[in-house]
Amino acid sequence: MVSAVFHSPIATAADGTAIKTEATSADFTGAKPQKSTKASAPVQTAAPGFDWSGLLLKVLPPFFGLALLIGIWAMVSIGTASSIPSPLETWKQAVVIFSDPFYSKGPNDQGVGWNILFSLQRVAVGFGLAAVVGIPVGFMIGRFEFLSRMFNPLISLLRPVSPLAWLPIGLLVFKGANPAAIWTIFICSIWPMIINTAVGVQRVPQDYMNVARVLNLSEWKIVTKILFPSVLPYMLTGVRLAVGTAWLVIVAAEMLTGGVGIGFWVWDEWNNLNVKNIIIAIFVIGIVGLLLEYALIKLATAFTFEEVKS
Repeated sequence: MVSAVFHSPIATAADGTAIKTEATSADFTGAKPQKSTKASAPVQTAAPGFDWSGLLLKVLPPFFGLALLIGIWAMVSIGTASSIPSPLETWKQAVVIFSDPFYSKGPNDQGVGWNILFSLQRVAVGFGLAAVVGIPVGFMIGRFEFLSRMFNPLISLLRPVSPLAWLPIGLLVFKGANPAAIWTIFICSIWPMIINTAVGVQRVPQDYMNVARVLNLSEWKIVTKILFPSVLPYMLTGVRLAVGTAWLVIVAAEMLTGGVGIGFWVWDEWNNLNVKNIIIAIFVIGIVGLLLEYALIKLATAFTFEEVKS
């Protein structure tokens, strides 16, 4: 006679504590559990849709901001008895100006496109000279404590000086309006590059310098292999700040020096009492400055790395 063995749904632990377990029919019959022959229905996932909420959050706030600006502008134009042109009148004038932005009718009558290009050329030359001088000086100030103590008082003294205060010095030394404007851009652009580069060098981890000392690396290899990659994000931040400052200064400098340039164009339109063109120039200056800053932000992002958190 065969006795059946029953598995109790209550098991006993090593310490005598009763533990409930799941009992199945196979425990009582001794048969192996049968696999279900019924195919399970596939789990359906919703197709990813377009993120309309994200798009609205990106588009609506700038749209409302621009609409607010135009609304205030329209109310001001109505309340000032036509001394300020309305947005519609300015738009019509802008269409006329940008229909032929590169016309040339003499040295003092050129399209807005030529004026923007001449201003950008001056900014590029002055900014480039500031980068050639300022970035190496920043490396040396950050690398050597003696130079840091030597130049810090000079930088603290000269940096707060208004850029336009340097313009008469440029006119006196260079005897020309164009070199004086470039000199003004140079002197106002150099400080952000020096300061940010020096701060970046001083914030390089000391462990890196200890390894370089152990490996007996030359100063050139320390600069190229250790300092430059670590300082690059700081340096690009200084470059971005310097470009923004240079674009601000060139407009004021060209108003005082004359010639061809967006600043001179604004001043010439004021002399002609053409307020529409002045407002158009304000928007042009803002858009060009925005594009310059956006391009440098993208450049800085491409060369900036984030530390991986463990």
